[in-house]
Amino acid sequence: MEKVKRPRNVAILIYENVEILDFTGPFEVFVVGSDRGKDFNVYTVAEDEHPVKALGNLSINPNYTIKNCPSPDIILIPGGWGSRKEMKNVTITEWLNNLSHKVELVLSVCTGALILANANLLDGLKVTTNRLAMNELREVAPSSCEILEECRYVDNGKIILSAGISAGMDMSLYVIEKLLGSERAEQTAIRMEYKWNKDMIHYS
Repeated sequence: MEKVKRPRNVAILIYENVEILDFTGPFEVFVVGSDRGKDFNVYTVAEDEHPVKALGNLSINPNYTIKNCPSPDIILIPGGWGSRKEMKNVTITEWLNNLSHKVELVLSVCTGALILANANLLDGLKVTTNRLAMNELREVAPSSCEILEECRYVDNGKIILSAGISAGMDMSLYVIEKLLGSERAEQTAIRMEYKWNKDMIHYS
């Protein structure tokens, strides 16, 4: 009997003062690109079960906590003003570091890169973040990193980072292309009526 392929679990971290489009943009891309849930199971995860207030006081009920979420295949770390606090949250950075050894891909949007840096995941990588946060990334990234200021997203193999806000959607479409092919990614962008910006630098 042929084994039924399960959808990849895509866990999206949310936290206080997270940038809204940083996590809802990729959430939308993976949901639309999932072939009605066959290829991706997308959910939010937070440190605890309480509602999270994103920027603008948008209240989000996380699907899971970091203690009870389904085992992710892909983990996405968004940015926002709250990332400056969460990058110092040892519970989150240790969870992310431990998880990074088990997942297929680690993704970051915008200043989510600051959290990845403090989780000790950027050593020797090509990295990027929001154009307005490059100096902040320089302060926390290891000296072995190469910071790329002009790309929309950069692929290091397992770890893929994107620039500010809408670049997370471009990166997510790229991940769909990487995993499921260019036709699926293009069709996803068409269904979303989104102009996919493919301007990126790719390292494997």
